Amino acid sequence: MGQTNVGKTIAEKIFAAHRRDTPAPGTEVISLDAVFCHEITTPIAIMDLVEKGMDQVFDASKIKAVIDHVTPAKDSKTATQGKIMRDWATRHQIKDFFDIGENGVCHALFPEKGFVRPGYTVIMGDSHTCTHGAFGAFAAGVGTTDLEVGIYKGVCSFRSPQSMKIALSGKLAVGVTAKDVILAIIKKLTVNGATDLVIEFTGETVAAMDMSARMTICNMAVEAGATCGICPPDRITAEYLWPFIQGEYANIEAAVADFQKWHSDADASYVSVVEMDVTPLAPQVTHGYKPDQVKDITEMAGTPIDQVYIGSCTNGRIEDLRAAAAILKGQRIAANARGIVTPATPAIYRQALAEGLIAIFMDAGFCVLNPTCGACLGMSCGVLAEGEVCASTTNRNFNGRMGKGGMVHLMSPYAAAAAAIKGVITDPRPLIGK
Repeated sequence: MGQTNVGKTIAEKIFAAHRRDTPAPGTEVISLDAVFCHEITTPIAIMDLVEKGMDQVFDASKIKAVIDHVTPAKDSKTATQGKIMRDWATRHQIKDFFDIGENGVCHALFPEKGFVRPGYTVIMGDSHTCTHGAFGAFAAGVGTTDLEVGIYKGVCSFRSPQSMKIALSGKLAVGVTAKDVILAIIKKLTVNGATDLVIEFTGETVAAMDMSARMTICNMAVEAGATCGICPPDRITAEYLWPFIQGEYANIEAAVADFQKWHSDADASYVSVVEMDVTPLAPQVTHGYKPDQVKDITEMAGTPIDQVYIGSCTNGRIEDLRAAAAILKGQRIAANARGIVTPATPAIYRQALAEGLIAIFMDAGFCVLNPTCGACLGMSCGVLAEGEVCASTTNRNFNGRMGKGGMVHLMSPYAAAAAAIKGVITDPRPLIGK
């Protein structure tokens, strides 16, 4: 008889290390290393736990909370949501609570603070929690009930993980970014192509990406239906995390060697394997109202826009601001357009100030906002009017996403900056280096 396959994927290894129970075939209860919370979805869970007489947290040190979706509050309702979070954090002595002045977009702030490590399990009441898989972690967005159980007991129930491998080869051309890669992948897979799967991003292209780029591709895994996106943790991961893990390892080489345990085995099984050479890839842009409705940007060139939005958990990091500023330097935004830039965290904002990027944006005519999710989901700070069009570095182009009757075209920071200058969707490549 032939030997049966015993190899495990990254996700299967993480589940095996965290498994608490298997209540039914194909269902696993796993322990959680972190529960992330923000003020839109968590207050509902908090109030429900209070009403049930179950107002407790499983481990205050493993709960990380932030007010980020609407900050500062725009009305009485959002002010109340913030107050519920503040009172809860005080009541349970949650020290990692980030309020106004210290807060940033959750999926940029929490990695920046070192809260995600290879092999971790993380949940949050937010669909883009998959971002944190960039560190070789299993991170998933969950509903209110699962969030409550996570806060109360530190566990969550999932289907046994099945993975899809996406192997990326080749070198990205100048002006082509991780955002273009993930848009092309979603176009290929469709919005349902990875439903209930973990997408494992591998290959030489991923190995060459910095953590910002890896977070970008994992961030949008959910737009193809995936539960989580995962990148194998390596030296780049270790260097990013080094300030937080240096007390645990003799040197970075030791950390890199340890991270190998969170790599998939050579004989691991995948539902499917997709190979893609990124070398010929052009800048991408969405059309319509689904993230898989994607074209080469040259096909959309000349489409008028009203607003440009640079920021979000997808593309609000310092690398993204540098890319946009490289095109905007010495330029002015078109008369028919308005520009908004939102650094994703206070640290990114400070760094952008120190590098002169904020001055470049302001000189170009952009409005610079404090760190917030804001306009990405049509809640504040840049909501579209009916019939308006936005060139955006965010992650969703659903109908009404940034405002009722508005149209969102998803693109890279390069492309968004180019659209700002021209007032229409534009191939950014000719503008890079000018």
